[in-house]
Amino acid sequence: MATDHKEKPKVLLLGVIEHAHSAWAAVSEIATIITPQSTNRASFLEEARSGAFDGCVAAYRTFDSFEVTGKIDGELLDAFGEQRSSLRFVCHNGAGYDQVDVPACTARGIRVSNTPTAVDDATADLAIFLMLGALRNLGVGMAALRRGEWRGGGGAGEQPALGHDPQGKVLGILGMGGIGRNMARKAALAFGMRIRYHNRTRLDPGVERELGGAEYVGFDTLLAESDVLSLNLPLNPKTRHTISRAEFAKMKKGIVIVNTARGAIMDEAALVEALDSGQVSSAGLDVYEQEPHIHPGLISNPRTLLVPHMGTWTVETERKMEEWAISNVRMAIERGRLRSIVPEQRNM
Repeated sequence: MATDHKEKPKVLLLGVIEHAHSAWAAVSEIATIITPQSTNRASFLEEARSGAFDGCVAAYRTFDSFEVTGKIDGELLDAFGEQRSSLRFVCHNGAGYDQVDVPACTARGIRVSNTPTAVDDATADLAIFLMLGALRNLGVGMAALRRGEWRGGGGAGEQPALGHDPQGKVLGILGMGGIGRNMARKAALAFGMRIRYHNRTRLDPGVERELGGAEYVGFDTLLAESDVLSLNLPLNPKTRHTISRAEFAKMKKGIVIVNTARGAIMDEAALVEALDSGQVSSAGLDVYEQEPHIHPGLISNPRTLLVPHMGTWTVETERKMEEWAISNVRMAIERGRLRSIVPEQRNM
């Protein structure tokens, strides 16, 4: 009696599975895993053109895999071969997916997923940490300690400027997705802050009430009335440099800026100028325009609290992200759809 030996679908692994080993092992039972041999983009493109990835239906990718593949763009996708390519899903491990050219994927019938909600708690927690540290002007004292000085050196005139309590301050949130809502809830309930936000669409009134009575305002009003401005937008061509010189000029003098989204949402050179002039009193940053390079004006300014892109840097969150991205891979090869397709492709 003949036995049906149906070939397993192939999955391209771009990056390393660090935590969710059992979830990945389950995928390995139903799919053949293909791992590139390349170590840079040029060799990856050649490997793709050679047919090494033929038959791969889905690709799992990490943020760090960018070092090998570069951006998932039209050039890279074309290297898979228009006639040979079976790639239909790109499953990205991360909430932000600016390393993936979604329009290029859409044009080729490739669906893209990310890991929303898995990152919300950890990223919002870090944003709260940066906000409190910047409000309290802790960066100046921390820098003094590392110079071997107590606070600012001992003299009354050399002491750091007094910081501010968060209670009663206006927290302006630009981008009220999962991370923005998580931050708003914690800031309102734990610290008594007043929440204002600007978003593409207004939240339901019930959700606003759950977020401490969050108030929807126009973009210019958000800039003018916020004591703290938190950036929580995804990076795309439309949001690049959303905050630059003109926007800083509209802000309340002495505002605190927090960015845990993507560095290029804000013009770093303009931020340095605003810090130097005192228009911005302090900034708490986890992301930068040209990572891993940071504008020297940010490095040298003690009124900046700087973290090297560690918004999701916890065991629990990294595991949740991997499990979520792997669930997208599994759904793609078993059901031909994604658990969390990116918003730009919801009509695909």
